[in-house]
Amino acid sequence: MNIAIAGTGYVGLSLAVLFAQHHHVTAVDIIPEKVALINKRQSPIKDPEIESYLAHQSLNLEATLDAEAAYSNADCIVIATPTDYDEQQNVFDTSQVDSVVACVERVNPSATVVIKSTVPVGYTAQIATQYPNSHILFSPEFLREGHALYDNLHPTRIIVGVPLQSDQQASSGTDDRVQCFADLLAEGSLDTNTPVRIMHSSEAEAVKLFSNTCLALRVAFFNELDTYAEMRNLRPAEIIEGVGLDPRIGTHYNNPSFGYGGYCLPKDTKQLLANYKHVPQNLVAAIVDANTTRKDFIAQTIIDKAEAWSSDPANVGSATSSTDARPVIGMYRLTMKTGSDNFRSSSIQDVMDRLIEYGLSIIIYEPTIAGVYHGCKIVDSLELFKTRSDIIVANRWNSDLSDVRPKVFTRDLFQRD
Repeated sequence: MNIAIAGTGYVGLSLAVLFAQHHHVTAVDIIPEKVALINKRQSPIKDPEIESYLAHQSLNLEATLDAEAAYSNADCIVIATPTDYDEQQNVFDTSQVDSVVACVERVNPSATVVIKSTVPVGYTAQIATQYPNSHILFSPEFLREGHALYDNLHPTRIIVGVPLQSDQQASSGTDDRVQCFADLLAEGSLDTNTPVRIMHSSEAEAVKLFSNTCLALRVAFFNELDTYAEMRNLRPAEIIEGVGLDPRIGTHYNNPSFGYGGYCLPKDTKQLLANYKHVPQNLVAAIVDANTTRKDFIAQTIIDKAEAWSSDPANVGSATSSTDARPVIGMYRLTMKTGSDNFRSSSIQDVMDRLIEYGLSIIIYEPTIAGVYHGCKIVDSLELFKTRSDIIVANRWNSDLSDVRPKVFTRDLFQRD
């Protein structure tokens, strides 16, 4: 089978590698540097399994900038383009998905189109109505950044959504296309007996948004537990471990942070809240608001530490900032979590913005960028960064900081994501 993948981010590239084990895959992107790297069997994103498979596995994979050529020769086109949340319109920006669908309908209308991008509930049904002779499906992804291929090799479930009713499916051959795509995902997997669910596309879209909102709820819950313990001078790790011993709660996904961030949780929670228009709710809005409250609390805690530092006579005249009155705040890594190279919507950046607004002197250690970021100097040398920083802010602990542990502020209680 010839498969084209639109987009080579975590979702698109991991699927391209997964399918290329057994089929010819053409990965499409608009960035020449990414295309060149993939054709050299090098990963443009940080993901150990993707990097390993590209370097060592036999894959029938090529990358191109020529979208029309790739789509016109494909039996199946998988759309994995970004859908950023538009804060003004309160909806995902699906323009890139729209563009790919329009292109496919023009150059290869008989092909199966599978939307993997996260979209609002009802989007696939709407686009199928717009193109009544199309063969469009929706299949949500459940991938972790930095482990996207691993999660495709070991899927927790396979879900395919169909925008048609059963009688329409039979007449259009959609049932066969649905099963074919579900089989493609299962074929590339290293596991057997992965649960497969076929449902209406709007239900599948809801599964994606509710899944990520549930994860965000868990992050927000343990963050608020941590906030409470800090404010009441209690040991949060003891409380979290005691709570988690209930098997209904468990000891997983319970490590406090500066807030949930990354490609999915911030935008998916907001999109689900937008989908709740005219539907009674309290919890979804609270999950969105809780993340802002947590970042406010973290920033204020750092500000309080900075003011305490300035008031300590032992530090008079010893600050490394241009003014001796305040300490230098060092931001250790801007990425969303350990093992990721994604900055987008990372909570530490939002905290940093609050500290900048307050007027604190900030430097950054982030080896993936250079120069200046958000008006703050990037320090290339880790040793120089540690020397120049009076307080080091780290969303996630790293052993690189062991020798300056007293300087470090983090809420990473269990040293894991």
